[in-house]
Amino acid sequence: MRRRCLFLASATMATGMLRAAGVLAADFPQQPITIIVPFPPGGSTDLLARRIGEKLSSSLSASVIVQNRGGAGGIIGSNYVAHARPDGYTLLFGVTGTNAISASLYTSLPFDPRHDFIPISVIVSAPLILVVNAHEPIQNLEDYIDSSRKNQNSMTFGSPGNGTSMHLTGAMFAQAADLRLVHVPFHGSAPAMQALLSGQIQSLFGDIAVMAPQIRAGTLRALAVTSQKRHPAYPDVPTIAESGFPGFESLSWQGIFAPAATPAPVVDMLNQQIVAAVKAPDLSQFFALRGMTVEGRSVTDSTAFVNTEITKWSDVVKKTGIHIG
Repeated sequence: MRRRCLFLASATMATGMLRAAGVLAADFPQQPITIIVPFPPGGSTDLLARRIGEKLSSSLSASVIVQNRGGAGGIIGSNYVAHARPDGYTLLFGVTGTNAISASLYTSLPFDPRHDFIPISVIVSAPLILVVNAHEPIQNLEDYIDSSRKNQNSMTFGSPGNGTSMHLTGAMFAQAADLRLVHVPFHGSAPAMQALLSGQIQSLFGDIAVMAPQIRAGTLRALAVTSQKRHPAYPDVPTIAESGFPGFESLSWQGIFAPAATPAPVVDMLNQQIVAAVKAPDLSQFFALRGMTVEGRSVTDSTAFVNTEITKWSDVVKKTGIHIG
């Protein structure tokens, strides 16, 4: 009898929890939603987050506020969301660095990228593109490799900073090609670009959207992209994978994440709204003009994708020995 009463009590509690979750999802949102961008305002990540925030404000009939909490390479803002109340009202606009690379790059991290977040949706991705100053005699990837070897492995490549996806992509390529590329870190993409244009460095693995104007102007020469397939904006630029390094891939991606204990019905509802927003014609065109591919993944697919990325970049960090204390 006692066992039966306990069973009924447990069943009643479970039913109540399911109903509460259903009501929560049905009534959500009842207050403004804040999307944390873990970088300073004005950058490409900030711009994307604000465009998506505008779209969600309309579809959800609620204010979506984009708030910048920059610092420590995205750690400060990411940590804020990781420890926020898991109710769907505080979200993270995460990127490759904050939600994949950081898991193994830092010797001490105040959050666990794999377990402290739910990937609501990986929304867009884009390959990096290897470029050189157009004044360089290097015409293609083979020339790049040959030049590096002939000049006693003194080829320089810049990045927006230590531990960025651009830095690790260069290190990953150097290992794959058995080269000793010299990494030169800068404080952001703009100074790295200026250094390349002025001849201070010889090459750069950069964002396609950022590199595009200089490539079109003829001041930079594109050698290869880091995706598995050629990029539609640069059909004549080969991939690194097809140039003798099968399987090589490095994607710069963005997604929206929630604290780990956020109720599943709320996460699912947010996923539906976010996917609809990024696949809308106006936003799809906005992304395409910036060389990005719309992903709009489900929660399940996003989780699998992010976990795979964490594992991949962990292997790169271990093999290259790159760490940040």
